[in-house]
Amino acid sequence: MDITVWAIQGIDRLKGRRRGLLGWKRARGGLSLDTLIEYAARLGYGARGFVYVSVGLLTLAAALDRTGHAVGSRGAVFWLAEQPFGRVWLIALGLGLWAFVGWRVLQSVFDADREGRTPKALLLRAGQAASGVFYGLLAAGVFELLDEVGPKMALEDVEENRRKAEILLALPFGDLLLMGAGAVILSVGAGNIIKGFSADFGEALVCSDRLCGPLTMVARAGYIARGFAYMPLALLIVLAGWRASAAEVGSFGSSLDALEAQPGGWIMLALTALGLVAFGLFAFVEARYRRIRPPRDYSPV
Repeated sequence: MDITVWAIQGIDRLKGRRRGLLGWKRARGGLSLDTLIEYAARLGYGARGFVYVSVGLLTLAAALDRTGHAVGSRGAVFWLAEQPFGRVWLIALGLGLWAFVGWRVLQSVFDADREGRTPKALLLRAGQAASGVFYGLLAAGVFELLDEVGPKMALEDVEENRRKAEILLALPFGDLLLMGAGAVILSVGAGNIIKGFSADFGEALVCSDRLCGPLTMVARAGYIARGFAYMPLALLIVLAGWRASAAEVGSFGSSLDALEAQPGGWIMLALTALGLVAFGLFAFVEARYRRIRPPRDYSPV
């Protein structure tokens, strides 16, 4: 009888990989894996928000001639490194970004958001996977760039992108590959714009209608501005491929500088910067109010 009871209890403990994982706790009152995943995801959204708010504010300062150049995410990292206790903040930011990468893995591979396997859902999850790769590279770069010198940032960022373009152009059909890379960035920008106009951002938030309504407007402004911000960079890369010239390639920040150089460009740049701030602010909203649900099962879905 004792053996039977023991066997039943053992089977119950082993039911499902997820139950086994989520049953993990500390000896007394510890945090469950579900709770740790939720905390990590919220930390990740907060780190994402910090990056975009920083990019937006620094770009706004450039539009108002308070700083020399607009910046991208790497530029925001360099700016943070130059602040008091910059290294401490960079380590915290890097860990937060890695937490966000982990959450993107759970969303894209294990379908934490319960999107399913419809074509639309798979496209969304593919976008989440691509987002995870981007933030993973950024997180790795946070630690690699700790010893870099801030004033060199813009030049080194552009030169690095041009070196990559030269490598790509040296391959067979390299010009087409470079144009394809620009087209991918262009499609990402267009996808953000479409999402800004059509997505139901309040669906994933746990808050009252009175609060969620204004917050979704912030999200719409942020996604639309983020989409438009990708366009100059995408066009520069497509043009570089068309002309087979790596010298045409720039960085996110330099492409925004090119936007500012157009007639009335400072106004467009300022509006884009405010939109990027809005995108970052909505990431903070997600850090607080987003529904975070760990996967039902830790097998790829």
